[in-house]
Amino acid sequence: MPDISLAAAVRATAQRLADAGVPDPLVDAELLVGHIRGMRRGEVQAAVVRGDSLSEADAQLLQEVTTRREAREPLQHITGTAPFRHLELAVGPGVFVPRPETEMVVQHAIDALLNAPHAQPIGIDLGTGSGAIALAMATEVPHSRVYAAELSPDAHAWAGRNTAGVENLTLVLADMADAFPELSGTADVVISNPPYVPDDAIPRDPEVRLFDPAMALYGGVDGLDLVRTLSKTALRLLRPGGLLVIEHGELQGEDIRGILTGDGWRAAATHRDLTSRDRATTALRP
Repeated sequence: MPDISLAAAVRATAQRLADAGVPDPLVDAELLVGHIRGMRRGEVQAAVVRGDSLSEADAQLLQEVTTRREAREPLQHITGTAPFRHLELAVGPGVFVPRPETEMVVQHAIDALLNAPHAQPIGIDLGTGSGAIALAMATEVPHSRVYAAELSPDAHAWAGRNTAGVENLTLVLADMADAFPELSGTADVVISNPPYVPDDAIPRDPEVRLFDPAMALYGGVDGLDLVRTLSKTALRLLRPGGLLVIEHGELQGEDIRGILTGDGWRAAATHRDLTSRDRATTALRP
């Protein structure tokens, strides 16, 4: 069988994904072809313009990965990677896939580390998952010391893979409730993207509902059980004036500010993401 047109392969893949209800089907089609060919998306687009072809073997691989994506398996599970800020993270079954909106949330923590009043600021990421937040802090503020805790053995393994060899980052397998007792009163920032979906609120997207680990999604009846834990843990870990950063759902800001203010935090404030949805709440330790 002769090689097939790369342009035709991309069009056919995009159509299959569109028919399956996949958001942004052309983007995913280009990324799947790039995964097969070892190319970035822009390189795939250039190859389409050039009129490149796809070999029979690559066309078969593309059929296989397209079938997986049609079933709404996350694109990142298929490619094995997820972008996050300047990073390329290894991800797969058992770990929450980092989302673009978290890139804005971690900026609050990075800014706090950069503006800390001493030479080696300390940042702590509780419930690190893939390690995305902790790794962003450690690599973008290289003079900091970053500590990350994860309770799930599966997610911890992915975080270990992503953070291996990063000298200013320490990863532990631990519950956020009692993590890092040796750091009490020393941290400049504590950040977390905790599970915040209420137990009876089933996510609409099949990629989330079927593939993200439940441990990373559900946070009790109102979704805020781990926020209550975070509030108490961060009060223990932070120095006076230290910053707490919590990612959350768009309707939870007011309730989270109430929890934090009730626990004695100062200046609780909720911040919007690029789509103007409430996305993170910050507060200062008294």
